[in-house]
Amino acid sequence: MHVGPSPQPEGAGYVIVAADGRAPALFTLLAGFSLVLAQRGLDPAARPAGWAGRYRPLLIRCALMAVLGLFLASLWPGILVILAFFAVYFLAAEPFTRLSTPVLTAVAGVSVVAGPLLSYLLGPVFGYEASGRGLVPEAADLTSWSGLGTVLCELLLTGAYPLATYFPYILVGMALARVCDVRERATALRMAVWGTAAAAAGYGSAWLATHVFGARERLLASIAVHHPDALAAADPVREVLRRQYGAVPSTSWDWLLVADPYSQTPPETLGNAGVGCALIGLCAFAARHRLGARLLRPFTVLGAMALSAYVIHALVLAGPAHGASSWSAWLAFSAAALALTWAWQRAYADTPLRRGPLEHALRLATRPGRRRPAAG
Repeated sequence: MHVGPSPQPEGAGYVIVAADGRAPALFTLLAGFSLVLAQRGLDPAARPAGWAGRYRPLLIRCALMAVLGLFLASLWPGILVILAFFAVYFLAAEPFTRLSTPVLTAVAGVSVVAGPLLSYLLGPVFGYEASGRGLVPEAADLTSWSGLGTVLCELLLTGAYPLATYFPYILVGMALARVCDVRERATALRMAVWGTAAAAAGYGSAWLATHVFGARERLLASIAVHHPDALAAADPVREVLRRQYGAVPSTSWDWLLVADPYSQTPPETLGNAGVGCALIGLCAFAARHRLGARLLRPFTVLGAMALSAYVIHALVLAGPAHGASSWSAWLAFSAAALALTWAWQRAYADTPLRRGPLEHALRLATRPGRRRPAAG
């Protein structure tokens, strides 16, 4: 999405259209899914005792990711860097890891509606009723108390990937990992079916609301009052949403009924989560077959080093490839990511570095220190 052409519904452009808005949603859903996978099989009695032993690794990891995200955003790579938001997601997710599976599933379901509703209701409270959302915090914003307040507001409510509208993906991913054992082919296939049904329900309900029950006409009337400059665009609704990236505009209740990319409404959140569930199920099902596992191997290697690949591609976009947006750039970045991560794992296959350079650095930073032997 960062280096491909603009999403045009024609020819090969449908590939980008299919990923538009769903890419960060899937990225976030997988983060929640992975949180539960990482804890599976751990003996609760073996977990570190005390506040420091239990929370220190999490706080260090989140702090490093936040610093990395602020640094990358300050380089102006031409993309909306998500890492600082991820740090907030992981902090917020910690209490939910202790919930029982039925409670976590119920909370995840409620969050699909509650998150967008909070975004809509709290926008005017902080002065963001019709504009001013969709930004990414940068390191320079932390030089004053007012800037710090702005950063917190962006991370929680008004930024490009705020907690209010993206944390539901974390919770849904956690719930899916709890109820679905993707090592079983039948379960993986059921995930694909459930995800497809959820996507159809989310996007289908939005289509009915906008094209059958008149929500689009009411939105155009609201746009004429609150966003008059957007009327000149080919699609005024899409233009307003583009400016409110990651948040729900607070000028009409009908905004909560659309499912355009990055609208972050309940229908879009349900649809995006359904697509993510279906993709996880399909990939897990394919990986249960020998041929499928071989075909997916390059992508699993890249996925194991997702943080390193993300940071490196942001650095390249901030420098030599700034502004790249074409099919040739898309092919070059994709091929380079697959080839370089494969070469890295081959070179460091028998060492801890096989996880990736930044992944290994995070692991070292959060590894519990050795206790000194008692005197005497």
